[in-house]
Amino acid sequence: MAAPHAVLTMTAISKFFPGVRALDGVDFRLFPGEVHALMGENGAGKSTLIKVLTGVYGTDAGTVTLDGVPVAFTGPMQATAAGVSTVYQEVNLLPNLSVAENIFIGREPRRLGVVNWRESRRRAQALLARLDLHIDVSALLGSYSLAVQQMVAIARAVDVRARVLILDEPTSSLDADEVAQLMRIMRQLRDDGIAILFVTHFLDQVYGIADRITVLRNGRLVGEYPTVELPQIALVEKMIGKELDALERLDEEAGGDRGAVAAGTPVVAADGLGRTGSVVPFDLTIHEGEVVGLAGLLGSGRTEVARLFFGADRADRGRLTVDGASVAIRNPVAAIARDIAFCSENRRTEGLVGELSVRENIVLAMQAARGWLRPVPRRRQDELVRRWIEALSVRPADPEVPVRNLSGGNQQKVLLARWLITEPRLLILDEPTRGIDIGAKTEIQRLVAQLSDGGMAVLFISAELEEVLRLSHRVAVMRDRRLVAELPNDDSLDAERVMRVIAGGVAPDGPVAA
Repeated sequence: MAAPHAVLTMTAISKFFPGVRALDGVDFRLFPGEVHALMGENGAGKSTLIKVLTGVYGTDAGTVTLDGVPVAFTGPMQATAAGVSTVYQEVNLLPNLSVAENIFIGREPRRLGVVNWRESRRRAQALLARLDLHIDVSALLGSYSLAVQQMVAIARAVDVRARVLILDEPTSSLDADEVAQLMRIMRQLRDDGIAILFVTHFLDQVYGIADRITVLRNGRLVGEYPTVELPQIALVEKMIGKELDALERLDEEAGGDRGAVAAGTPVVAADGLGRTGSVVPFDLTIHEGEVVGLAGLLGSGRTEVARLFFGADRADRGRLTVDGASVAIRNPVAAIARDIAFCSENRRTEGLVGELSVRENIVLAMQAARGWLRPVPRRRQDELVRRWIEALSVRPADPEVPVRNLSGGNQQKVLLARWLITEPRLLILDEPTRGIDIGAKTEIQRLVAQLSDGGMAVLFISAELEEVLRLSHRVAVMRDRRLVAELPNDDSLDAERVMRVIAGGVAPDGPVAA
């Protein structure tokens, strides 16, 4: 039997933004009746590739063909009309309208020019029944769970005669039963001949349903693989981007041999801390002078753990102790008052204020801790800012330059300076070296080592295993929103062992359950 022709082909796709090569010559194929997982860490280019396909972005180079015909969509509506539909993590339907209205919005069945509501409800009921979903289609969409809303979005996509269905992180907010229901529907749609592009960070889901896997890294194609021929450990290697024998666990220039650290006084301890739908309850203690690395793939729950420690998200399970005393950290202000600092992974939207100067950005946390009725004296501001600009080698060294004019590495240093002037007991760093040059990366790694040597407790999050192993005294591993292992960073720990735990296998010496 002849092999089927690809329903979708993307060839040599390139997309550039100012200073960023988001996609660089990427190829992608999608066949009828398959589930194809698109995998890669944050910044790999997955979202950009989808937006190029659906016309949100134009291409700078390359071609897209649908059923062998070249296409260049000008937007998602045109893509949908051609049979390419997308269902996003955040359901983009209208919760204040009924289920039936959402399914047929813009395409309502009419009779004599008037919307035929009875026919609309009948067709909606029949369409959902095909997906084994039996609900009141006249009820408001917002009255149903997120899982049901996802199913309705899929039903709408199917009803517009989708040949290509893109599911972008559809399971991230679903529980286990809801995920199982979605997987069953995906299999049914695949059996009906629909080509499904599936984006997820959950490896178990990929290996439970995907026929093939395409891996992107840093905007480039790593490869396309049949799922049965790509073990989980190999997939993790390709996503992270280092072969096991090329990873260097220790780097003298970035802090030297970390090894085990003598247990100091516990600074912060989580006891059964968790948040429904975000992180499964976990235990984790961080001591004075200790760097605890948090490893795991994007979407594993690393950032969610950090946000619970900082009060950016409020825990609904367990307790947190600081210096041995049980505390309620309900917001970042309470965390700052307990000498906890947090450098977010998204420095542009959650960290820095681009319109403010370097000086104003650096003093923000200190001013917040004092309260806005007690402004930090300008002389004190100048003294502190000058000291940290020099200590961190921020360039340019002018404190009055708008921070948006700085390079990514220097912006990261400004964000670090903001928290370091508060003299925190615990410093949480979420991807502090992402997107910066190797020189700035080495400086920040060296600084982390120096801070821990000086007695500061550090929670260090990075997708780059060599960084985690280089800097950490212990490595906590996250998988599927669970803290699944704590591994001492001694001579027996290497990248292969951590990767096996991340991938869901058993480490050579057995993972230490958290």
